[in-house]
Amino acid sequence: MRIAVVGSYGAGLTMRTPRMPDPGETLGGGVFASGPGGKGSNQAIGAARLGADVSLLTAIGPDAFGDEARDLWCAEGVDARSVVTARAATMVGVILVEGDGENRIVIAPGALDELRPEHVEGFAGRIAEADLMMTCNEIPAATVSAALRTAHRVGTPALLNPAPARDLSDADAALVGYLTPNLGEARLLTGLGEEAGPERLLDALRVRFPSAATVLTCGAEGAWADDGRTRTRVPAVRPTCVADTTGAGDAFNAALAAAVCAGFALDAAVQRAVAAGAFAVSRHEALPGLGRPADIDALIG
Repeated sequence: MRIAVVGSYGAGLTMRTPRMPDPGETLGGGVFASGPGGKGSNQAIGAARLGADVSLLTAIGPDAFGDEARDLWCAEGVDARSVVTARAATMVGVILVEGDGENRIVIAPGALDELRPEHVEGFAGRIAEADLMMTCNEIPAATVSAALRTAHRVGTPALLNPAPARDLSDADAALVGYLTPNLGEARLLTGLGEEAGPERLLDALRVRFPSAATVLTCGAEGAWADDGRTRTRVPAVRPTCVADTTGAGDAFNAALAAAVCAGFALDAAVQRAVAAGAFAVSRHEALPGLGRPADIDALIG
């Protein structure tokens, strides 16, 4: 299982709080933690923990957060030789987590704004060697486009996790092999309103992404797998508890990618991804929520 990831890295500064403060209010009683994050890095580490051989392209700053990132990737077995050291500071995400596990996130992109299409071109060899290329929307749109075009040129299927929600051109949409939106992202990509349910969204996504197998995530309602011909609803897996939803989508995408590369059928791959997401929400912060094969097998069993 060889996976190339073109994505983001950032330091996550997490504050757990019983509730969100009102405007102008200073709220005590918070619990603070800091740690590594960013969708690209999380997905790379998640896939590596599930047995994939992972190469990562992202950008970090010339600072302590960047140094910590390189140490982390070395420890997790992620090939980070292509990672760019930019002039700007490493991306920072400030995460507020309420008592029920729901989160709100604000991001300062920093170094990620300097991750450019020419860096993707330098990473083309790794993409060509991979069984799957993954990318996400936490990096500049031009860099996502370059990643999709490069993967298409070298014959490697591309998985796009369209988060945070952002539209893309029809030309780029035609290059996507696997699409993994949530309901909100699917509505933005299709232009449909809040009343549109999963089946209607998937019909529209088939038209918008003609070459893609779509996996639509629906939170506590599980997910849908649609390969363009058949459509399957995959039920949710009940987590042992809900501690923190941060990173659940990254765990889901990492497990989906690893399972697809291992030869699982799409619906079976989605079942493993749903279980990975359930494991993730039972842990505080993103990195501890990136499970290993035994963690996923236990939830499926």
